Amino acid sequence: MTRLQTAFDAIDKANAADPNRTDGQPDELLYGQRMTAEQEALYPGAAEPLRIACRGQHIERWKLPRKDFPMDRPGYLKWRTEQGRRHAARVAEIMRDAGYPDSDIEHAEKMLTKQGIKRDEDVQALEDVACFTFIRWYMGPFSQTRDAQEMQRIVERTARKMSAMARARALTEFTIPEPFSASFRD
Repeated sequence: MTRLQTAFDAIDKANAADPNRTDGQPDELLYGQRMTAEQEALYPGAAEPLRIACRGQHIERWKLPRKDFPMDRPGYLKWRTEQGRRHAARVAEIMRDAGYPDSDIEHAEKMLTKQGIKRDEDVQALEDVACFTFIRWYMGPFSQTRDAQEMQRIVERTARKMSAMARARALTEFTIPEPFSASFRD
């Protein structure tokens, strides 16, 4: 078995313990697999640290519930930052156990803690993959729980996080109605 497969198997095993289910599957296991599928489509030649960061982006996410933080924007940002730190530490542990060098582990940690969005191409690639995963799998159901104005802000923030390449590709891969599609144009 390769180091990559060892890391994927460990991430999947951890996420298989998620008590939250969608169609009978653990939510975070499904999310990790969806992230890998989007990464393979967007960045097929990705190096292993990026591939692992995509698979492990939400590793054991349920262990730190959103409800444990204030239900406002600052609370959300604090929760998301802490999740990134926890995900990076857990993925680093898995990569170390799989035999990856420190440089690869540190690079994956940098991606998972979002250090360098818009400046580091791999950090940006991870963000592009996460945005595509959100748009393809989660935006529709999510929009059912939000009003139009709030959804517009969410779509605008999502588009701002993406690279120009990913925004352009999103317009060709997804049916994004106006006024939302305007957020994806340069």
